[in-house]
Amino acid sequence: MVILGIDPGSTITGYGAIEAAKERPLSCLDYGGIHLATVADFHGKIKRIYDEIGGLISKHRPDFIVLEDIFYSQNAQAALKLGQARGASILAALNNQVPVAAYSAREVKQAITGHGAASKEQVRRMVEAILRLEIRISPLDASDALAIAICHAGRLKLA
Repeated sequence: MVILGIDPGSTITGYGAIEAAKERPLSCLDYGGIHLATVADFHGKIKRIYDEIGGLISKHRPDFIVLEDIFYSQNAQAALKLGQARGASILAALNNQVPVAAYSAREVKQAITGHGAASKEQVRRMVEAILRLEIRISPLDASDALAIAICHAGRLKLA
């Protein structure tokens, strides 16, 4: 089973694809970031997220797409932009008939590190250990996306 995790953002949208199967260790298929700083128009950023996620779906044929759930923010403008980036990812999944799941950041951190308030660096180190990666995952948004995918594999009892 292939699980594609997505960490939506309006500057970088992280992604990470893993393969999960009972009685086999999880394996990393792909990870990275959709860098949006060079796209000046916000609507163009949303389209780029949609297009890039669509390309990842075509490449990996995931059984699930998993995102970080909505969180509350003091900055309403930032929360709206994040929601739109998240919506572009969800729409790409649904238009390709891929089921979508979501977990809170706290739930993902708890599943990966055993501590719901873990730092991004702690999450990255645990993701690298779980997936037996010998290289440093970059950007941190990609390790967050892989963590979301690992969390879902655990919920499905595949990790």
